[in-house]
Amino acid sequence: MSTEGTRRESGARTSTEAGTTTGTEAGRAERLRRWRLLLGGESADGTGCTLTGDEARMDAALERLYGSGGRKGSGRRSAGLGDSAPSVARWLGDIRAYFPSTVVQVMQKDAIERLDLTRLLMEPEMLDAVEPDVHLVGTLLSLNKVMPDRARESARAVVRKVVGELERRLAQRTRSAIGGALDRSARVLRPRRLADVDWQRTIRANLRHYLPEHGTLVPERLIGYGRRQQAVKRDVVLCIDQSGSMAASVVYASVFGAVLASMRSLRTSLVVFDTAVVDLTDQLHDPVEVLFGTQLGGGTDINRAIAYCQGLVARPDDTIMVLISDLYEGGVRAEMLQRVGALTAAGVQVVVLLALSDEGAPSYDHENAAALAALGVPAFACTPDAFPDLMAAAVERRDLKEWSERNL
Repeated sequence: MSTEGTRRESGARTSTEAGTTTGTEAGRAERLRRWRLLLGGESADGTGCTLTGDEARMDAALERLYGSGGRKGSGRRSAGLGDSAPSVARWLGDIRAYFPSTVVQVMQKDAIERLDLTRLLMEPEMLDAVEPDVHLVGTLLSLNKVMPDRARESARAVVRKVVGELERRLAQRTRSAIGGALDRSARVLRPRRLADVDWQRTIRANLRHYLPEHGTLVPERLIGYGRRQQAVKRDVVLCIDQSGSMAASVVYASVFGAVLASMRSLRTSLVVFDTAVVDLTDQLHDPVEVLFGTQLGGGTDINRAIAYCQGLVARPDDTIMVLISDLYEGGVRAEMLQRVGALTAAGVQVVVLLALSDEGAPSYDHENAAALAALGVPAFACTPDAFPDLMAAAVERRDLKEWSERNL
């Protein structure tokens, strides 16, 4: 959200709270008040409107971040946030008091980017004041190696809170969607219950037994879903690019990896990479440990990561490999494409997610994406809410290019 967008949302919010005004003068005053909140700072002087109470404090909080003193390289001065932890902590408390959580998260992200607050985020009192969200987790993980011990436990608490919220939001839907797909992907010829009959496959298999004089079909054999099998049905390999631009994707992928690992019908592996490759499969029981095992930033060697993942494939026809990367390759591109081609030829279902986040269209290497598409490997961005259905489609071996065009 832009500076103007943040101003606009806050102005709309207070307008709603004020209720509907009547009369020409009252209507004009209300419009001026809204413009005053929208414009902010010196730009709003021409409205002739003075804010009081909570509205004045909201305006001050916005001005401290988005005013001239909140811009790097600005020669002008205004209040700004200052460079002390107590000052910033007070400001964080103000915005949490006056704005909804979604706006607070946007303002925190802007403050980190515009005012270089990463150093202050290593202070425990700062971490206690922030509104935890995915972007903040990404920032904390990037500071993991330089964070002092006294701030580390506070950082872990922030990360654990965000991970817990994501798990509560996504886990049940993931297990339901993928569990149902696993059931549907297994077929039996003698279903015991009517609810287990796969009617579409049954009808197709018995079309020769259609009786036109009766306008009906008599099935010679029933085809049903195979359910409640405890054996591992699919192997899932999550291969995650941990370069700095993929921070949100790393957070979501770690949570999903833990959820998938909890399903007995799946054998889940999780690999993260930059120019080196780290296998974090043994930490999937705790996504917080997974996240602190990553090291955001650095270069990217997709070829090396895929080479490692090839060694994890024992059952190609039953393996789904999800590469989460913006495809900016720093390794050997030709070998990377050759390896992906070999995996798909062997029967592995390879999916490339350019982003696993709510941030919209990512920046990615279009040439590599096109080359992968030519190999039959779809590459697209996916939101966390759509990921369970994507994995369900992959389990059922549906056309994922068609699925993405229809759902994303």
